[in-house]
Amino acid sequence: MSASRRSGTTDELGPDEPGEPGGSDLLAALLDGMDAALCAFDADGVVTHWNREAERILGWTAAEAVGRHGFAGWAVRSADAEEVQARLMSAMHAPGRQVHEFALVTKDGGRVLVRTQSAAVRGPEGKPAGVYCAFSEVHAQIDLERSIALSEALFEDAAWGVVLVDADLRPAVVNAHAARSLGIGRTSALGRPLGELLAQGVEELEAALTHVLAEGAPPAPAEMWVAVRTPEGEKRRCWRSGFLRLASPLAEEPVPLGVGWLFLDVTEAKQAEQEAALLRFRTNQSHRAARAAAECEDPVEAVTVHLDFALAGFADHALVDRLAGAPPAGGEDAAPVRLVRLAATPAGAPGPSVPTGAAGLPVRYEAGHPALSCVERAGTVRADAGSVPAERARAWALERQWPGDAVHGLCAVLRSRGRTLGVVTFLRGAGRSRFERSDTAYAEDVAGRIAVALDLAEAVRLGAAGE
Repeated sequence: MSASRRSGTTDELGPDEPGEPGGSDLLAALLDGMDAALCAFDADGVVTHWNREAERILGWTAAEAVGRHGFAGWAVRSADAEEVQARLMSAMHAPGRQVHEFALVTKDGGRVLVRTQSAAVRGPEGKPAGVYCAFSEVHAQIDLERSIALSEALFEDAAWGVVLVDADLRPAVVNAHAARSLGIGRTSALGRPLGELLAQGVEELEAALTHVLAEGAPPAPAEMWVAVRTPEGEKRRCWRSGFLRLASPLAEEPVPLGVGWLFLDVTEAKQAEQEAALLRFRTNQSHRAARAAAECEDPVEAVTVHLDFALAGFADHALVDRLAGAPPAGGEDAAPVRLVRLAATPAGAPGPSVPTGAAGLPVRYEAGHPALSCVERAGTVRADAGSVPAERARAWALERQWPGDAVHGLCAVLRSRGRTLGVVTFLRGAGRSRFERSDTAYAEDVAGRIAVALDLAEAVRLGAAGE
């Protein structure tokens, strides 16, 4: 039995053409292929159409349903039959569609709550000829509505970025939060390569999207550092990202439609976490250095101990220069500052700091050198080679009597008992960032410990000389 009775509105499709499927067969195929359950009634309330989805939901076949008068006695309880029939047939004389919820009876005696949409069927002269009714299980309809509502909420009100990326790794939909994070309009981002939206981090992001398209969603969110272009310049941001592979539910086999990318900006939290970890490490290093220095019989050895512990994770090279002669005095007749190398890390392979300068010869620092400026100001001085070619950077370092790979320098004054005793210099290579404020505070703390050890070394030397 076909999903529709070969009469009524079906016959209005016209005679079958030779070699072509009949109008009734075409209509039956269309009805059976629908995802929604559908039935239709003529003007007298007799069932004229019944598709396979209706059969799946209620269990009644088309042969059992078509030709029955209404739902009474089979698809609804007798007590509800009159009300259900009246509400369904009322759509024949009402404009537009009507939505109702009914409890229908399945063939095995169970009950199913369905949501119906019914509307009038017009005859050739425009007069009502019957009613069609599309229905689905209420929970399935609610699930659909929830999915639609969720999608709309994500793309309008979500407090995190949501981007749908197509199979070519280009944004297809961008929500308001993501557009603000990218610093671009929602429509301006559509269809553009990710490399035009981000200054850095594009390769890592594209690799993640490609993996999701091929393998599916990762088991946990991933934290990605990117650089976003802003009117003030590039800004580095950390985005905690989750990925979902999108596949078409209409295809027999899953066909990737793209990737759903959800991200949340956690830059401030990540930076605070990194700063806290760095502070814990440096505090631990200072504690270990103090305990190790306390066991040194020679105060100069204590200086190198403090230097070595401070160097870990902080700089690539370190130098300690002691002041030769009296501390500098102000005025035009002040004597030039002379510094003698006391300890330094090896310039070649990494290793512990070693005492140097036994001859007491001053280091050949030219006027304006950061170490000399540090002594003159009795304050910390930072220096950078800047963005120059490697040859220029090497020449910049060698001119200052520093190792050739140094591009960032930080000089902290050594003071104890109100006197300037020298300078400690920390140097970083091109693979490290420049010294920041937090680095300055740490260097000054280390300089204070070194100054105490250096002051003790001077006192021991003078005491030994007086004996």
